[in-house]
Amino acid sequence: MHILIVEDELGIVQFLKQGLQEEGYQITTASDGSKGFELIQSQKFDLILLDWMIPKINGLDLCKAIRIKDQQTPIIFLTAKDTVQETIEGLKAGANDYIKKPFSFEELVERIKVHFRNKKQTENLTLGNITMDLTRHIVLKDEEEIAMTQREFELLAYLIEHKGKVCTRNQILRDVWEINFEYDTGVIDVFMNAIRKKLNLKIEEDYIKTIRGIGYIAND
Repeated sequence: MHILIVEDELGIVQFLKQGLQEEGYQITTASDGSKGFELIQSQKFDLILLDWMIPKINGLDLCKAIRIKDQQTPIIFLTAKDTVQETIEGLKAGANDYIKKPFSFEELVERIKVHFRNKKQTENLTLGNITMDLTRHIVLKDEEEIAMTQREFELLAYLIEHKGKVCTRNQILRDVWEINFEYDTGVIDVFMNAIRKKLNLKIEEDYIKTIRGIGYIAND
């Protein structure tokens, strides 16, 4: 998951970037609202951590600008502003959450996980003519439902969520199987073969490619 941090205090940026990268997140940073808005227009982020008091475009105005074109990406305010009126103002601007500085890093990580879970539960995933309805937990190919086991569903969703990026077998074991120790990665190939067989992918439907010796990549 790709997180944008818009924050002008260098110490906080370095602290958050290192900690969140260790949690497995991809991090991009901006030190002012103008740069943050520029990044948001050119890249897709899964969550935004936004300070209120930042140069050029303040966090409140940036949040409003984001919401004009993007209603889905979770935004968490990180700020010293903590009056009831300021909290209400931030939420009305479109923020999903509000954490007062100084804050616990552990609490922030848990809140991020909650927003990602909520985001996943309301999204559909697509890959070519394949659609995954995460709310109803079904897979459709050309509008025909494809029956999959829980693990097959989770593996396919993971590859589509990381569309365009190579997913190594070890990453898949860690994030899908939740295995953080040495384990036979061959089990992933077994599940991938089952998924491909169920989807009955034709030659022109080369949506999931094997990267020999490394893992898999999904692409439209």
